[in-house]
Amino acid sequence: MASHNRSRQRMEPSFEEEATDGDSLNIGAGERVSGGSRKASAKPAGKSSSRKTPARKTSRRQRGSGGGFFGPVRRMIYWCVVLGIWGAIGVGGLVIYYGSRMPSATSWAIPERPPNVKILAVDGTILANRGVTGGEALSLEEMSPYIPQAVVAIEDRRFYSHFGVDPLGLARAMVTNLTTGRMVQGGSTLTQQLAKNMFLSPERTLERKVQEVLLAFWLEQKYTKDQILTMYLNRVFFGSNAYGVEAASRRYFNKSARDVNLGEAALLAGLLKAPSRLSPARDPKAAEARAQVVLGAMREEGYISDSEIKTAMSQPPTKAKSFWSGAQYYAADMVMDQLPGMIGKVDQDLIVDTTLDLTLEKKAEETLAASLDAEGEKLNVSQAALVSVDGTGAIRAIVGGRDYATSQFDRAVKAKRQPGSAFKPFVYAAAMEIGRTPMSVRNDGPVRIGNWTPENYDQKYRGEVSLAEALANSLNTIAAQLVMEVGPQNVIKLAHRLGIESELQSNASIALGTSEVSLLELTSAYAPFMNGGFKATPHIIRRISTADGTVLYENTYDSPPRVLDPEVVSEMNQMMLGVIDHGTGKNARLKGWEAAGKSGTTQSFRDALFVGFTSNLTTGVWFGNDDGKSMKKVTGGGLPAKAWHEYMAAAHEGLSPSPIFGTAGVQPVFDQNGQPPATIGDVISGNFGGAPAGEFPDRPQGDGNQAAQFPPQGNGSGLVPPADVGQTTGATSRRTTLFDILTGG
Repeated sequence: MASHNRSRQRMEPSFEEEATDGDSLNIGAGERVSGGSRKASAKPAGKSSSRKTPARKTSRRQRGSGGGFFGPVRRMIYWCVVLGIWGAIGVGGLVIYYGSRMPSATSWAIPERPPNVKILAVDGTILANRGVTGGEALSLEEMSPYIPQAVVAIEDRRFYSHFGVDPLGLARAMVTNLTTGRMVQGGSTLTQQLAKNMFLSPERTLERKVQEVLLAFWLEQKYTKDQILTMYLNRVFFGSNAYGVEAASRRYFNKSARDVNLGEAALLAGLLKAPSRLSPARDPKAAEARAQVVLGAMREEGYISDSEIKTAMSQPPTKAKSFWSGAQYYAADMVMDQLPGMIGKVDQDLIVDTTLDLTLEKKAEETLAASLDAEGEKLNVSQAALVSVDGTGAIRAIVGGRDYATSQFDRAVKAKRQPGSAFKPFVYAAAMEIGRTPMSVRNDGPVRIGNWTPENYDQKYRGEVSLAEALANSLNTIAAQLVMEVGPQNVIKLAHRLGIESELQSNASIALGTSEVSLLELTSAYAPFMNGGFKATPHIIRRISTADGTVLYENTYDSPPRVLDPEVVSEMNQMMLGVIDHGTGKNARLKGWEAAGKSGTTQSFRDALFVGFTSNLTTGVWFGNDDGKSMKKVTGGGLPAKAWHEYMAAAHEGLSPSPIFGTAGVQPVFDQNGQPPATIGDVISGNFGGAPAGEFPDRPQGDGNQAAQFPPQGNGSGLVPPADVGQTTGATSRRTTLFDILTGG
């Protein structure tokens, strides 16, 4: 018993130690002592449980809160990571989806730039660029260095460092737009803009944006930065229908992008934000304000110094007209109208060499503008046109109106108006072909042809006059008699032979120029008088070639056909010299130069023309109003003759004077014994120097005085012989009345 008690006593310390240890290990020790009473064993366990439970709860709360402040931060980071992963998966899915809707990358290619037509003057100076872009493509090395610097500074400062997409720029744009509450900045890089412009539609959709990014990556992989920038600058829209820096430079500054200065480059770069709204043609002040912002950006990027920016900011604002300005653009329009007929569809860059002399073109434009500015309002005349051609028909100057920027309608080529008395040289030339001469005499008196009674401008009659005097003073009665002697149809044939292409009415009033023609064809039809009788087909295009020099077209107007006998030309030139020397064209006299021509005025002073020539140029000038309103007594010998003189004097400055064809040493020729030669064969082979017959077409044959036969009066079939014609007297007259001429009696 004693030993048993001792044994228990020895065991108790062990129990206490075990209990102590068990207490630190929670309640497991008490449950293992199962030999004693349940109470005894539960008590220490209960005490242990009640003592440790609050500690466990506190520990769990601390773990649940993550240590107080850091718990929410850790949760936010956790969810950001989770959402980021899912977002990346979603974006990747969209990229894959929208990318799958695009053609295979192996088929991607830079679309061809729309073809440009570069139009050159006769000396190689650029007249205009035409096509969708409006300008040729330039390399970075060719254009002013300020242009790429300005564009990079304001549009994409990290262009040379990003990989097609600029995350920093995108983030900056998002922050700026959020803080301002509106779209202030865009996050697209130049590469993205190029991708959008070349491949995609302008619609703002998620699909288009994803495709834009993919295309930007492709561009960056396939091309160098300089190549991308070059493509961008040659294709981007600069407002006012100008695509590319060359078109924009010529549009706004009338110069090439090669010659753009710092201020102009800043203005161009500034347009990219809103090309139409900021165009200097629309809002010069807004364009200049934006240019100042660009200059500041260039300075921040280190492209320019403070002194350079000060100089640029001191330059006056650029003022651009609302449309392309300059008379040379009428010529450019003419070229573009003719191109398809010569080479077909324009599907590549072309170079067109023209016959236009830019110096003469500018002088012509200045002359017409000065005339209209000085007297236009006073004389109620608002428009003018001018055409100047050489002996081959090559157009040296053409002005289609007062101001191309205001009206692009070409009045020299497309407008058809009555030429008035400027048509009379064709009537007289037809009379010369059937044997009349400048010294042939007719009676200037009252004339009635059917129901038509032509009158002279001054309503006076001079009696017997030579044809030379009649033409010099533009006597309508004599022209009416001649057209009846020759026959209207023969006059029409001659006019067409010389270059008139418009349809002409076969009636007696054709003598006074009542059929409508264009100024270009009328002027060109005078050129055979200047060149000795050869056809002068009007043309402005000399050569068409591709950018690599392949010639597609070259004109063949160097061997024109003869359309007038040289002796007829000589006689006509003698008479038209008199028009300027002492007739209606005295205002056109040129100091030191022989000049010949004819004035023309239409009914009620609606149109006034003067067409004349020297041995060097043939020029026609027209004044009038687009709506056909009458001018205040403006005649062809007035305002048009004065303008003709001003232009031709400048055109001949520095040239050595030379006589007009067939006028030097020519003696006047009278009718033989009061009669013209018996036949046109005599005219050609006998009396006129032995020129072979049939050298030019459509000449009338037969008795020199035989006129076209007209239906007798009253048959209702057209023209009728006159009932009364003023008589002519004197030894040079074979018949006394026009009725005798018509009836052969």
